Amino acid sequence: MTVWRAPRVTGPVTATVELPGSKSITNRALILAALASGPSTVRGVLRSRDTDLMLGALSALGVGIESGDNPTTVTVTPASLHGADVYCGLAGTVLRFLPPVAAFADGPVRFDADEQARTRPQSTILGALRVLGVDVDGDTLPFTVNGTGRATGGAVTIDASASSQFVSGLLLSAPRFDDGVTVHHVGKPVPSTPHIDMTVDMLTTAGVSVDTAEANTWRVAPGPIRAVDWVVEPDLSNAAAFLAAAAATGGTVTVPYWPTVTTQPGAQIADVLRDMGCQVTLSGGNLTVTGPDRLSPVSIDLHDIGELTPTIAALVALADGASVLSGIAHLRGHETNRLEALATEINRLGGKVTETDDGLRIESAPLHGGHWLSYADHRMATAGALIGLVTDDVDVDDIETTAKTLPDFPAMWQQMIAGTA
Repeated sequence: MTVWRAPRVTGPVTATVELPGSKSITNRALILAALASGPSTVRGVLRSRDTDLMLGALSALGVGIESGDNPTTVTVTPASLHGADVYCGLAGTVLRFLPPVAAFADGPVRFDADEQARTRPQSTILGALRVLGVDVDGDTLPFTVNGTGRATGGAVTIDASASSQFVSGLLLSAPRFDDGVTVHHVGKPVPSTPHIDMTVDMLTTAGVSVDTAEANTWRVAPGPIRAVDWVVEPDLSNAAAFLAAAAATGGTVTVPYWPTVTTQPGAQIADVLRDMGCQVTLSGGNLTVTGPDRLSPVSIDLHDIGELTPTIAALVALADGASVLSGIAHLRGHETNRLEALATEINRLGGKVTETDDGLRIESAPLHGGHWLSYADHRMATAGALIGLVTDDVDVDDIETTAKTLPDFPAMWQQMIAGTA
């Protein structure tokens, strides 16, 4: 692991930053392509640790994966699946999306992951698979799905309040079950529901019938998944840290190819930055953020956009006043306990952060340099980089963890600030 001195600027950042493809869309497109009725081409594929783990797992299961000179264009050819060893790393999309796919393999599919992932909730998806007629050994990592090439399906009731990925994981493979799948959620509200909307939208594009008429219930009819040539949008959640750099420095950052309509929850960073006093414009596919002289504090419910919390927490730590981030108790079960981690690291640098039952209260305080731990969490690492942009001598450990969703974050960050005083 590398300790990385976060680059410090003393003037406004002015840059145009092109982002690679969305991890969320990439891994959903790859799953649907692997289960489709014929070959598909996925363009704009993010090539990062999470997506490469998905590509490797599908290949191990027998799916044809080919890319030519351009690694961001991948041809996926469905095939009869067989037993395999699947390594999930820290990728929640691999950990939650692939066990249902493994039900259709002819043989055992063994799952394991990085040590940090072993604490992440998994019994929900595995228990649901058992109800749907799938043989599973174990409730935590490592576990084995004993595929038989088919599964009955039917109705299942789950508590998905820890992660929307439990719902998406079941829905993506649902058309392949003999009776389809009906997922009913009970419990606290499902976090990050826009990610479920993304799943439903992509299933519909692939010709799958999804009934969402009843609240907290998703009905997927059995049937073929149409082969689709997917085009992956830029990752708008990854864009957040770069746009926040404009907010933190009073600068201007533009992200091109910003979609006018999207199911990516990361797009909501534009609204948050506007609430903090930034000027935000979308013109000709370019989203441009210009930061104010002083950032305004916010009180905001981040339940649907929890993945943006580290960036927003870092930014409000630089704002003038007290902010309250709520609706994010579920982040205690992400790559790390993000609420505890953010409170610990911001306070280590002189901040004033307290945990609440469902979020964080962050008051303005002068920050100073120090060692920022990333906890093997890519969004914690980028949050440290953001604070280091305007704070002397911030050292971020394990900057390599950003490769989970960004192939070379340090180089992109350095390029963004090139020419800034």
